[in-house]
Amino acid sequence: MKISRIVDLHADAGWRVFSFLKIETDAGLIGWSEYNESYGSKGLTVVIMKLAEELIGQDPRPVELITANLYARTRQAPGGLIQQAIAAIENALVDVKAKALGVPVCEMLGGPVRDRLRLYWSHCGTYRLHHAAKMGLAPIHTLDDIRKLSEHVRERGFTALKTNILLLDAGSPELYMPGFGRSPGGPELNPSLRVEEALDKQLGAFRDGTGKDVEFLLDLNFNFKTEGYIRLVRALERHRLMWVEIDSFDPRALALIRRSIGTPLASCESLFGRRQFKDFFENYAMDVSIIDLPWNGILEAMKIAAMAEAYEVNCAPHNFYGHLSTLMSAHFCAAIPNFRIMEVDIDDVPWKDDLVTELPRMENGHLIIPTKPGWGADINENAVKRHPPR
Repeated sequence: MKISRIVDLHADAGWRVFSFLKIETDAGLIGWSEYNESYGSKGLTVVIMKLAEELIGQDPRPVELITANLYARTRQAPGGLIQQAIAAIENALVDVKAKALGVPVCEMLGGPVRDRLRLYWSHCGTYRLHHAAKMGLAPIHTLDDIRKLSEHVRERGFTALKTNILLLDAGSPELYMPGFGRSPGGPELNPSLRVEEALDKQLGAFRDGTGKDVEFLLDLNFNFKTEGYIRLVRALERHRLMWVEIDSFDPRALALIRRSIGTPLASCESLFGRRQFKDFFENYAMDVSIIDLPWNGILEAMKIAAMAEAYEVNCAPHNFYGHLSTLMSAHFCAAIPNFRIMEVDIDDVPWKDDLVTELPRMENGHLIIPTKPGWGADINENAVKRHPPR
């Protein structure tokens, strides 16, 4: 079996773009992966296709050998777009290999440890702030809107949700995201009483709607520095969060935050590869390690999870993409012993379901592990063509 063609496909996803890599073989088997260049990774497709050129005519099944060679040939420019490009290729090759073996990906990785995954509803309320019309959903303008949404979360059977910082107190709803240059507050990234009070009210409104049986996760992203994270999390400890999510590239600063708060801390979704994760584990910088499958590749992610296990740290996937990414992350979560909980975006554009041949099966806030060969679904190319990126 030889690789005969490699193609990239893209679909409009409202406020972002869903991107897919297709690896064709002369045996008729096709491997798919999902990647994303909408968030700080512009130009990723060009990098993928440049690296993929040399794979034409190669056997796709020795995945470790292929990725090892790609790492060697890009050793002088590691991480970033290079790592994401290798990951996209790796994930598609893994899909081909599992299909050639006639097994689900998680079976190829040692067999599933579990057949159901607990989910949390991610970006709960966040996308409805500015993109509700594109999704055909009710917008979020007030705390009452938060209460209504959280009632829906409970009714759908979810036992956990994650939200961001939503400022609803000035008449014009605002997503507070200075760490990404999308709102006032940067570049200094200082804390404020306004944000503390807004988050306290926001979490209270979520609790009013969900009742006592739904756990909350709060994503603070890159929006503060060490002082601000400590101050803000301490102010919110009465809400007994399942975790607070903090992004940092300094393991010692993150470890200081962890020692200074009484709330579990999750981090590392922006890291690449075992070498970047190593210092964070050695400094005991987080309670839960978040690993991005489209960025790292599933084989590298398995190795990172094995490292985490040695430090008594559980793992969760970073999964705010489309359905194929959800299936990719599900196979990872199924195969590792140290699984915590899985992220999934529920609010999305209505044609998201059309882009895959099989939907992830979700029941009462849990995902059922796919049993078909490969990821368990392919990309519906006709549906992708109906929604070209804008």
